[in-house]
Amino acid sequence: MVRKKNRRLTLKERVQIETLLQQNKTKAYIAKTLNRSRSTITREVNKWVQSHKDTYAAELANWNAKDNDLNKRNTDKISIHKKLRMYVFKGLLSQWTPKQIAGKIKLEYPNDPIMSISHESIYRYIYTKSQASLNKNSSNY
Repeated sequence: MVRKKNRRLTLKERVQIETLLQQNKTKAYIAKTLNRSRSTITREVNKWVQSHKDTYAAELANWNAKDNDLNKRNTDKISIHKKLRMYVFKGLLSQWTPKQIAGKIKLEYPNDPIMSISHESIYRYIYTKSQASLNKNSSNY
């Protein structure tokens, strides 16, 4: 049996999970029925069913999954935290590379989770922001 990889659960699959759970089917049975990994089903169910009194609600789970996905993809750490953004901008203006900026932040703020960032994230921020501004400028011509 070939498993589906790197694909999120759909509302249809969540409804099937809800239905099969109401029929007291095991997570292994549900995984086999949906052609999914048992760990995927277990994680999904355990996220919403904390005690024996709780029931799995497919619509609610799907709405929350979509909401979480949108929030994760549209925000980056540099945009959210002004202190980090200012540090990165100052580093770039001082002709530091993103790798140097990330290294200096780790040295200056070793225990501050807000001020920890990888050089890949800095590069991603630079290129996505500059690409967005290029698209805005090119549409004016």
